[in-house]
Amino acid sequence: MAKKRGRDPLGAEEKRKFNRSNFKKLLGVFKYVLPYKGLFVAGMLCLFFSSITLLAFPYFAGKLLDVAGGEPWPYLSTINQIALVLIGILLVQSFFSFLRVYLFAQVSERSMADIRLAVYSKMVVLPVKFFDSRRVGELISRITSDVSMLQDTFSVTLAELFRQTATLIIGTTVIFVIAPKLTVFMLVTFPVLVIAALFFGRFIRTLSKKTQDKLADANVVVEETLQSVNTVKAFTNEKFEISRYGKALHEVVAIALKTAKYRGAFISFVIFALFGGIVGVMWYGAVLVQDGVMTVGDLLSFVLYTTFIGGSIAGLGDIYGQVQRAIGASERVLEIIHEQGEASGDYKQNIRLKGNIEFDNVSFAYPARKKVSVLNGLSLHIHPGQKIALVGPSGAGKSTIIQLLMRFYAISQGRLRVDGQDINNYDLSTYRSNVGIVPQEVILFGGTIKENIAYAKPNATQQEIEEAAKKANAYDFIMKFPEGFETIVGDRGIKLSGGQRQRIAIARAILKDPAILILDEATSSLDAESEVLVQQALDELMKNRTTIIIAHRLATIRKVDNIFVIKNGEIVETGTHEELSEYEEGIYSYLLRLQFQLT
Repeated sequence: MAKKRGRDPLGAEEKRKFNRSNFKKLLGVFKYVLPYKGLFVAGMLCLFFSSITLLAFPYFAGKLLDVAGGEPWPYLSTINQIALVLIGILLVQSFFSFLRVYLFAQVSERSMADIRLAVYSKMVVLPVKFFDSRRVGELISRITSDVSMLQDTFSVTLAELFRQTATLIIGTTVIFVIAPKLTVFMLVTFPVLVIAALFFGRFIRTLSKKTQDKLADANVVVEETLQSVNTVKAFTNEKFEISRYGKALHEVVAIALKTAKYRGAFISFVIFALFGGIVGVMWYGAVLVQDGVMTVGDLLSFVLYTTFIGGSIAGLGDIYGQVQRAIGASERVLEIIHEQGEASGDYKQNIRLKGNIEFDNVSFAYPARKKVSVLNGLSLHIHPGQKIALVGPSGAGKSTIIQLLMRFYAISQGRLRVDGQDINNYDLSTYRSNVGIVPQEVILFGGTIKENIAYAKPNATQQEIEEAAKKANAYDFIMKFPEGFETIVGDRGIKLSGGQRQRIAIARAILKDPAILILDEATSSLDAESEVLVQQALDELMKNRTTIIIAHRLATIRKVDNIFVIKNGEIVETGTHEELSEYEEGIYSYLLRLQFQLT
């Protein structure tokens, strides 16, 4: 069972402190906005004009009330004129708001698409060791959730930050001009209420996060059960899993009800404090009106401006939290973008390798387990066109040899040469274009059969694809499908049988025409009929190329030129099938007898 997680394991809601260092990380993502800086500046101008226009609304609304009450105003003398001005303010504000939203949407959509492409482009060129320490779900979260959070930041949060800040500064200045005494009274009372609400709100958010954590734990139970449903049923543990999920849900309900109790108290406090503060301001304002210090219209303008200011203060609190989360998202995205890609090498000429492979005293330990040595001074030489097999118990180092040959990892010690050159001197794409592999577990892409075969050579003609399929003994079963080569294979090739998938992989390798061929247990999971067809296809594939076979079923490697028996990262036996079979004390002979007994 997977370990339960007390919080979002991908850190999608993780916040960072808002300081200069972390803000620079957010600005590091901003460079993707620079290609669209014209649209961004235009959006900011529209935001500025819409904010200024809207802030004029309370002032004219107050004058409307003054003129209606008989107070003279030298600029507009009738309520109809002021009402038209108010309608005009709303129209202008609406126009600029539309432009602002549309322009920011263009900037955010295009720039975030660029970020997603940059992150994905970096992911696919990162070395295998990068993926050893990270889960696929985590990486998908980086390219989806984190980038979406950044998109919200650049399209909404930054605009709201500017608007709320402008509202706070300009609104406070205006009310000081309209009613300085009432403004001082408000500033004495409201900050106390706001600070109390902020502290109370933070406590509520902490409880809400605990509820989410408990719900995440409950979801882990569901995920584990559904992923391992066959195991659950095999052990008749349905009731146990139901009980486990019920217990997790009980904890969710307990925390949720506690949160609801405090949230109810918080809402009641906010309503009482907010409206109590408004009553206090209105009372003092009424006293000033009664004393003739300010007009009724000025009082209305003051109340409206105060509402705007209060909304901006509350909005800034949310914006601050969003910016903190955006900083965390930008840090995680930039971490991937700044990762070091695979070392390529300098020799970029397109060449056809001969397949002369030499491991010279190679030692290796995986980066994730540096203290555990997998290969220990291993040396072997494979001549061009030779067919060899790697045999040995699980964990002996067979797959590691292949991964080093594929340049998935860098060797820790020793030299690995191909055609007399260190493999790191070759351009990576050029080198790997000369190496083909048919794995034990064939993973096909979810497209058509044609697309999966042509994956080795995207510009291949239909004739080349069909010829490769024929050589792989795949043409006949492909043509039995109504759609032929246009048949959709389904997610990971699920619509095809194991033998069919294997022959598609062989056709792909034939189309690639590699100088070095790797067969990793290519027939171990097949039935007898499929194995015969696949073995015939493999015999065709192995012609005129250096071939390395990893095999546990020793009957499949009787015809190879040489067999290397590996144990504990070292070659302990070498020879042909006949030679190793005669050495009764050897590991190969022991494995052969063991398989004979099992069969």
